Amino acid sequence: DPEYPADRIGYILDDARPAALLTDSSVTTLPTTGGPRRVVLDAPDVTAALAGLPATAPTARAHPDNPAYAIYTSGSTGRPKGVVVSRRNITNLVTDMRERFDVGAADRLVAVTTIAFDISALELFVPLSAGATVVLASRDEVMEPAALARLITRSGATLMQATPTLWQALVSEHPQALAGLRVLVGGEPVPAGLAGRLRELAAGVSNVYGPTETTVWSTTARLTDRPGLPPIGGPIANTRAYVLGPALEPAPAGIAGDLYLAGDGVARGYANRFGLTAERFVADPFGAPGSRMYRTGDVARWAEDGQLEFVGRVDDQIKIRGFRVELGEIEAVLTEHEDIARATVAARPDESGEARLVAYLVAASGRTVPAVDVLRAHVSTRLPDYMVPAVLMTLDALPLTPNGKVDRKALPAPDFAALVTRQAPRTPQEEILCG
Repeated sequence: DPEYPADRIGYILDDARPAALLTDSSVTTLPTTGGPRRVVLDAPDVTAALAGLPATAPTARAHPDNPAYAIYTSGSTGRPKGVVVSRRNITNLVTDMRERFDVGAADRLVAVTTIAFDISALELFVPLSAGATVVLASRDEVMEPAALARLITRSGATLMQATPTLWQALVSEHPQALAGLRVLVGGEPVPAGLAGRLRELAAGVSNVYGPTETTVWSTTARLTDRPGLPPIGGPIANTRAYVLGPALEPAPAGIAGDLYLAGDGVARGYANRFGLTAERFVADPFGAPGSRMYRTGDVARWAEDGQLEFVGRVDDQIKIRGFRVELGEIEAVLTEHEDIARATVAARPDESGEARLVAYLVAASGRTVPAVDVLRAHVSTRLPDYMVPAVLMTLDALPLTPNGKVDRKALPAPDFAALVTRQAPRTPQEEILCG
């Protein structure tokens, strides 16, 4: 994503070591020196440069286990980690999604996701593999619900995938745009109220779940009037889901346990991170010899009706606006500032119930915590905007548990309303807006 900070883009390029970089002259966040050979597609001499390249055909057919792509997710060590997805992985997803949602040549899917978020793979490959149309929404249209609603209606869209946050904006302000639309919702837990409203408005609603490491989506559920929280359903084709206890014993129905995923969606591992790969991609004791399963870090349970229900996280990894966020990565960047000794980050619901990132900071000895705008500027040079804390609070010390770990339950709740700077309207237009 060219809107990511230059430092993050530079790290990804250094880590992935691509053979070439396709870009255009509008991107200003790329490193100025070094890195892969660049092809600037809108450069005056690009045609001549491309014409001078050898027109060679591949000498061998690609193997299903060759990498299809590497995509970088938030990392707990302060640096993103690249998930290497194979051709087999993505083919399994595309084939299942195309058949499961009956995507045909007459369909039109509105793509709203940045290419740096793995769910964009579904938006691009599933419709194109079926001869359907992809309608690309611009960044401005995605950020403005009214413009997105107009695009959905004008394009004759039949299918769209988005996070609960984006669906909530459409449902609240432009519900008529969902008429006749087949809805996929995923990326973060779906509130029951939103699920019910989507079912009222759309032609059909499916909740989809999966980590990047098992290739976008691993389970799906067609949402009905089933009581309780919306389920994440059952595994897609060639996929197995296990809910296991501490000794890897299967948990009985209704009992929460660690969720593991296995099958053709399990990625090759993390690029250049062999230790981390061995830690999270483990032997599958229930599969064929040599097969692996991925330890998701999520807690789930099998309901009595055979559907999976998402319970929560076993660590501090969360979802903000559909993006997976390791709180440790934000904390690592905050504590790089010379005036900050300790930092912990938590997600707290604001007045509307939406999760917001709150950073709790302790100043270094003899120093004071910098102003909010200074710290936000510091974080913004390293992290994308969805990982910049909405609120920063200064504490004398972080509350600790008896074993010396940060006691997150004892962190003070922020007063979001008090932290908003308000002033009287200055113009007739502002008076109308306030009204």
